Amino acid sequence: MQIDGSLIAYLEDLSCLTLSEDEKNRLTGDLEEILGGMARLGELDTGNVPERSHPFDDVNAFREDETLPPFDRELILKNAPNRRGDVFVAPKTVE
Repeated sequence: MQIDGSLIAYLEDLSCLTLSEDEKNRLTGDLEEILGGMARLGELDTGNVPERSHPFDDVNAFREDETLPPFDRELILKNAPNRRGDVFVAPKTVE
């Protein structure tokens, strides 16, 4: 990819920035260095490296489900500002 003035102007427009000439020159050098580094990564021999989507082995770290008794409904509802039977009553929010 060629880093030139038109690309810098396009990036400047996309980012809604106004860059000085010094900043444009520095950005050009930085982008060339970044893309050069990425090109060097493409030269690596990865033929014998297995494809992975995650660097760790696939291990389920979740705990087993544990059945617990339910909460006491009366204890929960006793703090309700307004209730009807076994449910909370809230103000109407939709007409």
